[in-house]
Amino acid sequence: MTPPAQDSTAGAKSYLVAETTWSSWLMTSDHKRIGIMFLAATFLAMLLGGVVALILRIEHLTPHHTVVDAMTYNRLFTLHGVIMVWLFMIPAIPAGLGNFLLPLMLGARDVAFPRLNLLSFYVYLLGAGITLSAMLMGGTDTGWTFYTPYSATSPTAVAPVVAGVFVLGISSIMSGINFIVTTHALRPRGMGWFDMPLFVWGIYATSIIQVVATPVLGLSLALVVLDHSFSWGIFDPARGGDPVLFEHLFWFYSHPAVYIMILPAMGVISEVVCTFSRKNPLSYKAIAYSSLGIALVGFLTWGHHLFVAGQSAYASGAFGIISELVAVFSAIKVVTWLGTMYRGSIAFTTPMAYVFIFLFLFVFGGMTGVAQAAMSLDVHWHDTYFIVAHFHFIMVGGTLTGLIAGLHYWLPKITGRLPNERVGLIAAALVLMGFVITFVPQFLLGNAGMPRRYYDYPVRFQALNVISTVGSWLLSSGILLAFGSLLHAAFRGPRAGSNPWGSRSFEWRTASPPITANFERPLDLVPGAYDYSVVNPHD
Repeated sequence: MTPPAQDSTAGAKSYLVAETTWSSWLMTSDHKRIGIMFLAATFLAMLLGGVVALILRIEHLTPHHTVVDAMTYNRLFTLHGVIMVWLFMIPAIPAGLGNFLLPLMLGARDVAFPRLNLLSFYVYLLGAGITLSAMLMGGTDTGWTFYTPYSATSPTAVAPVVAGVFVLGISSIMSGINFIVTTHALRPRGMGWFDMPLFVWGIYATSIIQVVATPVLGLSLALVVLDHSFSWGIFDPARGGDPVLFEHLFWFYSHPAVYIMILPAMGVISEVVCTFSRKNPLSYKAIAYSSLGIALVGFLTWGHHLFVAGQSAYASGAFGIISELVAVFSAIKVVTWLGTMYRGSIAFTTPMAYVFIFLFLFVFGGMTGVAQAAMSLDVHWHDTYFIVAHFHFIMVGGTLTGLIAGLHYWLPKITGRLPNERVGLIAAALVLMGFVITFVPQFLLGNAGMPRRYYDYPVRFQALNVISTVGSWLLSSGILLAFGSLLHAAFRGPRAGSNPWGSRSFEWRTASPPITANFERPLDLVPGAYDYSVVNPHD
């Protein structure tokens, strides 16, 4: 086996210190700096959304009024959902880690359209500014789904909030186009489709969803703005409109958006499992094809959100069966990851700890998703806390643990410094305990019939709500500890060296942190470049 050629970066400055003025960051076209700015912005969004979530959980310590009134509660849960879905989970890994790593993994000097990349960041900031200012000043009480006909008649600031989300969608499309073109056009000589790092497959599949589905979201949100601002009645049955039409349009985007959140996290898991198991994936093509399979089938499953909306039994049955296919592709990934770890030389590092947490949350939450694809069960659980728990186990748990695993894994590449392993493992334990204690009671609450989004609840549900609230404190403590440790390590951590994990992926074949141009000379793929079974030279 031929070892990978190492790139010489002697004498070149890293992207962090090549220029240090504010304008050099704010006007940069360097994908690495843009990725860091996206990570910083999405982290602040997560922090704000998490604070709102804690207020909501504190309110549910008692069955009736605790700290906020009913109207404030309605506006807070809308604020929480909008922030966490549109400002954090959808852009965090693709726009943050994806921006930083995609060109490095392809041996490229930058993305295909660097200026468009910077524009996508500022469009994101514009959309976030419009959305948050409208919600904080006027408030919105429709939920993050903006369901009609209520969103068309609500006296709250629906139109500017929806307009802000529309702008966020434009940023998402820009990033998706950039990543697709980069993957097609900037691979080095000798790198075929099945030579790419597995994280690239996750970003590529995600980008397809962003480009194809987001315009449908934009259309549906634009119609909501027209309905709310000009009383056009497009979705108002009193005026001849159809609210179920909005559900079809919205979920045609929003169910694939679930995979915009989770597919990049799956790409992170694939990289971490191979590196720390010292093995090649059990089946590279199974992971690659399953990423595309999830992206494709995700477009065909939106109707399972409409089981109780009056669609025909035939349509519900068809959507239920198609929804089960997503579980098949997801199971392929899980089996491949476990097979990769089998008889591997596993190093139990912080990134691997988050891999195991991801697997637990994803499999546990995924099985509840399979059950929900059965209409007879979904009718019982629809709009209850069971759905809240399922969504948070899969989407929040999967996205968050994938992001934290990726940040611990690639922090040496981003900053040239190593995170603290002991603190990282303690934070991981708190995150796991927090998720279980917060959301398992919510599965039980939903199965017992407690509706989601309700301000009041019967006294018999108080004990489980108290347990869930205590769990949210543990979870938030673990998340803050994890990100605090990463931030400290980025400035004060020990020097990492160019490749502390002994990975064979392309991004580790330049300095850590990389020079501004990534590589001083074009790199060609050599045999064995992605052979993860090589023994770690640092062991």
